Amino acid sequence: MKLKGLVWFFAIALILISLWELSYTWVVRSYEGKVLQQAEKTIRSAYPNATGDEKEQLVKNRVQHILDSTHDKSIYPVIGTSYQKCKENELNLGLDLQGGMSVTMNVSLDGLLKSLSNNPRDPQLLKAIQTATAEKVNSEVDYITLFRDAYTQQNPGSRLASVFAGPNKEVKITDDDDQVIDKIRTISKGAINQTYKVLQKRIDKFGVAQPTINLDANKGVINVELAGIRNPERVRKQLQSSANLQFWELYNTDEIYKDIENADKLLGATLNNIPDSVLKKDTSKNVSKEQLTKEHPILSHIQIAEPTDQNKDGKPEYRAEIAYVLLKDTSTVNTYLNDPIFLNNLTNNVKFLYGQQEKDDKGALVNFLPLYAIKLRPGTDKPRIEGDAITDASQNTDPTTNEVFVTMDMNAQGKNEWGKMTTEACQSDPHKPIAIVLDDIVYSAPFVNEPILDGTSRITLGKGKSIQESIEEAQDLSDVLKSGKLDAPAKIVAEQIVGPTLGSEAVHGGAKAFIIAFIVIFSLMLIYYNTGGWVANISLILNVLFTVGVLTSLGFTLTAAGIAGLVLTIGMAVDTNVIIFERIKEELTKGKNYPQAVNDGYKRSLAPVIDAHVTTFLTAAILFAFGLGPVLGFATTQMLGITLSLFCGILVSRLITDFWTNKKRHFNYFTGISKRIFKHASFKFIEYRKIAYGISVVVLLLGIGSYFNGFHEGVEFKGGRSYTVQFAQAVKNDDIRDDLKNALGGDYPVIKTVGDNKHLNITTSYLIGDTVKTDNPDSIVPSRLYAGLQKVLPNVSYADFVKTGIQGSETVQPTISKDLRNGAYKATFFAIIIIFLYIFMRFRDWRYSLGTIVALLHDVLVTLAVFSFFKNIVPFPLEIDQYFIAAVLTVIGFSMNDTVIVFDRIREYSKGSKAADKGSIINRAVNDTLSRTIMTSLTVFLTLLILFIFGGEVTRGFSFAMLIGVITGTYSSIFVAAPILVDFAKDKPLGEAELISSDKPVVKTSTQKA
Repeated sequence: MKLKGLVWFFAIALILISLWELSYTWVVRSYEGKVLQQAEKTIRSAYPNATGDEKEQLVKNRVQHILDSTHDKSIYPVIGTSYQKCKENELNLGLDLQGGMSVTMNVSLDGLLKSLSNNPRDPQLLKAIQTATAEKVNSEVDYITLFRDAYTQQNPGSRLASVFAGPNKEVKITDDDDQVIDKIRTISKGAINQTYKVLQKRIDKFGVAQPTINLDANKGVINVELAGIRNPERVRKQLQSSANLQFWELYNTDEIYKDIENADKLLGATLNNIPDSVLKKDTSKNVSKEQLTKEHPILSHIQIAEPTDQNKDGKPEYRAEIAYVLLKDTSTVNTYLNDPIFLNNLTNNVKFLYGQQEKDDKGALVNFLPLYAIKLRPGTDKPRIEGDAITDASQNTDPTTNEVFVTMDMNAQGKNEWGKMTTEACQSDPHKPIAIVLDDIVYSAPFVNEPILDGTSRITLGKGKSIQESIEEAQDLSDVLKSGKLDAPAKIVAEQIVGPTLGSEAVHGGAKAFIIAFIVIFSLMLIYYNTGGWVANISLILNVLFTVGVLTSLGFTLTAAGIAGLVLTIGMAVDTNVIIFERIKEELTKGKNYPQAVNDGYKRSLAPVIDAHVTTFLTAAILFAFGLGPVLGFATTQMLGITLSLFCGILVSRLITDFWTNKKRHFNYFTGISKRIFKHASFKFIEYRKIAYGISVVVLLLGIGSYFNGFHEGVEFKGGRSYTVQFAQAVKNDDIRDDLKNALGGDYPVIKTVGDNKHLNITTSYLIGDTVKTDNPDSIVPSRLYAGLQKVLPNVSYADFVKTGIQGSETVQPTISKDLRNGAYKATFFAIIIIFLYIFMRFRDWRYSLGTIVALLHDVLVTLAVFSFFKNIVPFPLEIDQYFIAAVLTVIGFSMNDTVIVFDRIREYSKGSKAADKGSIINRAVNDTLSRTIMTSLTVFLTLLILFIFGGEVTRGFSFAMLIGVITGTYSSIFVAAPILVDFAKDKPLGEAELISSDKPVVKTSTQKA
């Protein structure tokens, strides 16, 4: 082998680099283990009575304190590297392995259109935005185009410039619609990038060691992964906040109540056709609740805030809020408060906003929200001061009183207006509050004690909260204020939460599957290939080491899907050596000496090895291009493993073999088992092709029937919310189905057993896509789930249910689920097209391409049929999701490997056997490659079976689909793809057109022997 020195250099370099990169992980794990022991010892000494969750939290806080205080400490004695630097270089574990949160965010452009317009409350503008938002759910057209189409259709003859043009604006009154849209689209791209940058700043504040955030600017989609995060609600709140800070004056109850009452009475009369004679009477007393609801639809659903006390002059002191609304009534009250009949009958310029959900004295969230009446200035809905006036904000704690507060500084313009607002508030008797509003939620409404003229304000927090909660709230507020104002906020359209327990189980399951698969394949190579198996095993060890080492050095994150990719790599890594070893055995059987047999074996195996790896790499690359989330980790690991498999399987293996041969020694490739198996195989495969065609017709019918029989779609493809729930005792699905249906508004949930009957996966479409109409559905749905599971959750509080009962969850809005489905369809389509073209270029004969595609479609149809007709039979979930698509594409690549190996041998034999009939040539080629086909399939099948048994629930559906694919792929290569070469273009020789033979340069004659 030429360039031996270069191969030695790269092999040694990769070994050293991989070991060096992985050493950081070992050092970090060792140090963190010592810190944990130190923390546990300290807590046992300081808090001897602490137990359970309290002790766990104390230990966690102590560990974090030690790590934070020693982040610059040298923990790598060899090179003196600090803990922080080592942490940055360790192997990243994904959220599905250590727990955490992953969200997909869609940048919302409706707010941008409103802010760019001359009148954000223009009914024509709002109607077009509403139409575009509704159509976006089922359309791939970009949002700006949908808005334009809606506006022009609804307002024929009206120009967009009249909506968006104005002094000091980008859009001019002379611009036509195309120019307006181009300018808006340019502005929107800038707004999307701004949103991305702001989110990056916010994510840095979560304290996650290695957060991940990626932007797809064309789609306006941002993907965020926060491994190890433990407070999802806080993450949702910060990520989705647009930081649109506003400062408003408020009406108190006395100033606005009569106005609300009169407008409410007129609203009720209009909605319920109440006659004027009844309307003029005082109907607030001595009437039924039903009648009161009809006559006062708003006041019957809210509780008016009474004065707290009287001041020294005997005047009532009102609260900042005017009323309280139960959480379950907020949607109804919103509808009435925004009804044009109600708004048009108000005499005051007012808009109504909710405050934050507070906590009671015991720290539990109350079931109502405060309602505030914002005082609007005549002729505008803009506040006097907005977020762009803020220059800085910071969280502080008074060392004397432990009072938590936020200090806020303003620019010159804000300082002047703030001085006027606070002065006017102090001149009122009693003093008035000023509402600090963040994204239309009243974050705080402090009363002004004195005029603030220097532009520096102090916002006090912490009422009804612990010090820790107050500090966290104050830090969140200051972080959001510093982020600035966003014209295009991002909304979460898909979300996955993995609890630490579920993550730990995934790590143990993946690690167990990896170790067992490694041992099994390692042993199999020795049993079947004797001492030659050591070459394959050394190659396997290096392949795994290089893959993990390179992943670590490049900063990739290892996920459960990535572990699945590693396990599968074990099976496919030895494929190279199997192809080579089988060819060497053939050459030895022909009577060649060892050096010649080895040389010819490697030489003649090169083309099929390259083919096998290229086809698998292509399908993995397509999966990487169209996949999202976890499957990207699988695709990345597979592509890297395939590339390194070529290096290890061909170059390193040859290097080891030559090194041993030069010592006048030879590896033995035969054992007693391998000598007997497939010896003189002469099966009549072609003669039985009509039976195989009949089976294929049945497969085709079943594949078509699966479409009508239906599938269980994963939540990511159909949209919805999915929860993995753990119970103390086994639970029967039927016992809870009806209760859950009633609790979830009539929606029948899909309930599946996960592992055992103590773990269930519950999927529901309740409130999905309803984020506008319903406040905080991410909190409402778990509470309804808890209500529906009451009879199987004895003595379990809601807090414990959320903390330990829900081990993982996933939310996907319809907008993103459609994108995922389309991506899956495109990935499968492009995989088939690319494979067709590759085979055509490789063999320059359309029959080979046709045989390959028919075989691949056969494999896909079998997999679809099994997932459809067995979905309610097998004791584990069979879902069409991203993992399924990953399995299908991997099956396509693997099946193509087998097919190409057979085709390559057919072409080789047909070149020297022009007179022989095609059936004989194909039978001989299939029989001669049978040992290789079975061995490759067996190694991959065993690794997948181990992954299926031990790998955990995350990859069980994937491994099951792959198991089916391996079996059908082997069958289709032999009984479907090869026979097509006989029955199509019968008058054309098989070897007449070829690109490159297995061991010869390009030839054009069909008579030259191999």
